[in-house]
Amino acid sequence: MADSDMRGDAWMVPPSRYIRGRPGTHKVTLPKSIYLKMRDGCRLAVDVYLPGGPEQGGPWPTILIQTPYYRRFAVDPAAKNVEPSPNVAKYRDTFVPRGYALVVVDVRGTGASFGTRDIFRSPRERDDAYEVAQWIVQQPWANGAIGATGISYLGAASDFLASTSHPAVKAIAPLFSVWDTYLDNYYPGGILLTNLADVYDRLMAGLDQDQRDLLKEFVYYSNPAFRGPHPVDDDPDGSDCRAAIDEHSGNFRMPELMRAMEFRSATLSQFAGHSSDAISPANYCEGIRRDVAVYSVSGWMDGAGYANGAISRFLTLPNQNKYLLLGPWDHGARINCSRWRADELPEFDILAEVLRFFDEHLAGHDTGLRSEKPVHYFSVHDERWRRADTWPPFDASKTLFLALDGKLADAAGKAATDSHEIDFGAGTGRQTRYERIAAIDSRQYYTDWDGRDRSMLNYTGPELPHNTELSGHCLVNLWISVPAPDFAIHAYLSEILPDGESLYVTEGCLRALHRAESPMPSNYQTPGIFHACTRDQARELVPGQPHLLRFSLLPVAWTFLAGSRIRLSLAGADADHFQRIPATGPLRIELLRGGGNASHIKLPLRPA
Repeated sequence: MADSDMRGDAWMVPPSRYIRGRPGTHKVTLPKSIYLKMRDGCRLAVDVYLPGGPEQGGPWPTILIQTPYYRRFAVDPAAKNVEPSPNVAKYRDTFVPRGYALVVVDVRGTGASFGTRDIFRSPRERDDAYEVAQWIVQQPWANGAIGATGISYLGAASDFLASTSHPAVKAIAPLFSVWDTYLDNYYPGGILLTNLADVYDRLMAGLDQDQRDLLKEFVYYSNPAFRGPHPVDDDPDGSDCRAAIDEHSGNFRMPELMRAMEFRSATLSQFAGHSSDAISPANYCEGIRRDVAVYSVSGWMDGAGYANGAISRFLTLPNQNKYLLLGPWDHGARINCSRWRADELPEFDILAEVLRFFDEHLAGHDTGLRSEKPVHYFSVHDERWRRADTWPPFDASKTLFLALDGKLADAAGKAATDSHEIDFGAGTGRQTRYERIAAIDSRQYYTDWDGRDRSMLNYTGPELPHNTELSGHCLVNLWISVPAPDFAIHAYLSEILPDGESLYVTEGCLRALHRAESPMPSNYQTPGIFHACTRDQARELVPGQPHLLRFSLLPVAWTFLAGSRIRLSLAGADADHFQRIPATGPLRIELLRGGGNASHIKLPLRPA
């Protein structure tokens, strides 16, 4: 099976049909490349692509892309058929032939742009975005309407642009991007993602400082024909480009930043006094005008919490024209992660849907988009697209209690305790949701999951009498006692097939220090429980005393087949991806169930 938009009847106008009726009528020509000076004198490298052809027309609506991953590579002249813009080509080839100007910027401190990066996604880049937008509307080829899109960092840059309240910004489509950098990426559940810090740092050092030996380990940038960032047109010998790269030596380092950001919202004196708030789009959401259209896109295997970010953006913004798309994809939709996929490459054309969105809200065409339901999501194992008015798509739920003999039961039962020694060497492997966000080229997802729960504390439900849809955020309530002031808990949900095979469904985690529940902030609405993870909310455990830990699992839509069973597995570590808490020594947890301390899980279930 595939993730084709024809699987189900979720769309009135499927994206694949829309783009077939919207062929390109313009040529893609070589870009004009310039330096654009910012308010502080910093020069940013900018590529401009305009629709070409015998009847060029114009002026055009403009799509803005802001990237730290090179707007364009210089390429060995002897190499043949090498795409110099691997991260931009799909936007260029979708939008420019269909009558959009495309502006691509190396953000300051990256590529051929001058300056330094004082922190990841610096607020200075947000100020730059306003100036770039102001420059665009002054160009003769621009019609005064600006949109922005992009994957991951580029998507968050779209949020940043809209949050400047520039009047020309009409629509943004953040794809696979965070809303709160701490919660959605660096510290899910308040626990540091160690793999991300180290691997991503090597990637950015390779790009920012043009260290091509480092880039060889990343498949996206391993082409031996690549020769660093492409100079602008007025820099034929590349001297300005080399001078810009020299300035990048002062850029921040990711491991230092992430390890310093132990507490959300804390001021980081060594990083220009910024905090995780300053690098999070959510912090600036009040600047996004209500008339700006917003399309949030993510996937069920999109990293540590990017789907949470897309959902929160959708629920938080009061904008009238907002949309949400959630598919069976990893970060950037490079892979269809479903076990039942026809091919590893997605069939669903996300940019066809984004084109329709921009045609409606930027170019002013009647595409029928406003008649669609605002939410579309893919139910895995059922392999069908569904539609809804909001997220979660329904209110039905089922509570299962952790019970005797490792069962999930309808009733709490008598009070008892299950003891479990944490295996700190156990992990979830290298076929997980966490590899792609660190620029590791994963192709398989959790195909090696069966048997990994043997080192965990497991609770399994009865056979399901009929196909059952789970769509939303599962809520875990655990009463646990440990002989330590802090520890981490990781929870995994699986489908157990009639033959006993275990299939990964979703997961969630929480650092006990951050167990305090906080009121939902106005800029981060979520269907789940909110943990602020701030220093003032941190609470050590009383060793030996039971404490309630409540947290949400990552969102998912999954259909459990009749005859299968639901399993909740608990672990105290994921050595392959997360910080170990506590740092040393053995640890045994005591899980309380039944009676007045009835540990349980609340599942968003309904008959399929």
